[in-house]
Amino acid sequence: MALQRAAPPVPAGTAEPVIGVVVATRNRADTLAVALDRLVALPERPPVLVVDNGSTDHTRALIADRFPGVEVLALPVNRGALARNDGVRAIGTPYVAFSDDDSWWQPGALARAVRILNEHPRLGLLAASVRVGPEARPDPINAVLAASPLGRAGDLPGPAVLGYLACAAVTRRSAYLEAGGYHPLLFFGAEETLLAYDLTANGWGVCYCPEVVAHHHPAIGPRVRRDAVVRRNELVTAWLRRPLPVALRRTCALAADARHDADARLALRGVLARLPAALRRRAPLPPRVESAVRRVEGARHGR
Repeated sequence: MALQRAAPPVPAGTAEPVIGVVVATRNRADTLAVALDRLVALPERPPVLVVDNGSTDHTRALIADRFPGVEVLALPVNRGALARNDGVRAIGTPYVAFSDDDSWWQPGALARAVRILNEHPRLGLLAASVRVGPEARPDPINAVLAASPLGRAGDLPGPAVLGYLACAAVTRRSAYLEAGGYHPLLFFGAEETLLAYDLTANGWGVCYCPEVVAHHHPAIGPRVRRDAVVRRNELVTAWLRRPLPVALRRTCALAADARHDADARLALRGVLARLPAALRRRAPLPPRVESAVRRVEGARHGR
């Protein structure tokens, strides 16, 4: 993974839209309608592209009826997080903001994101501050990102981070596509970390910018097998990018947990099914990025 030179800023006042919004969805027409109501009302008037992951409900009919200005990229099957890759390629704007079907951007946030990206041409992705629910409570991830042990480079607008929330991120399209976007082995769940690794390995900055605000209204209640999916993807990420001793040690730990934990067993089966492909695609992080990962992990565990 070679270092990437900084991109030139996008000229202000261009006739074509500078930033667009990509929304990935599947079978959540009612919550999608709420998100689209907010997105199409933004003062920035960004183009909005919904990537429909093979919905079988009335998602497409709803968009055609209520949101004629919103474009739809209809996928025949559920491609998980790869739907965002399809959306980034299709929308074509230099900067791309992501929303999910339960999230949207605060008015003025995308204009601030454009200004920040223009002023910092090495910035590949900015992580926004997240407000949760009708009460707009700060998401706990905000404090975690603000306290990143990686500090702040002089040519970047905020603390460097190696993780973020996908529905509260704005990316430079060229940086995203160069890094390959979200990885096909992960599908959904903790997929952001690997992209943050790859952007950083390519020389792009990934930063927390709290002045850019996204709102997230997740459904209340447990998400079935979410823990298993996250554990699976964290370990697949280790096999793809981390030193072999790290991946082996974590695989042994998951195998030990699998003796008494159903989610761990499910996660381990998922890892083993993906392991041959992960080994074929393995590309260890450069030493400087591996060192940054270890600093983040050390801070997380109080070391």
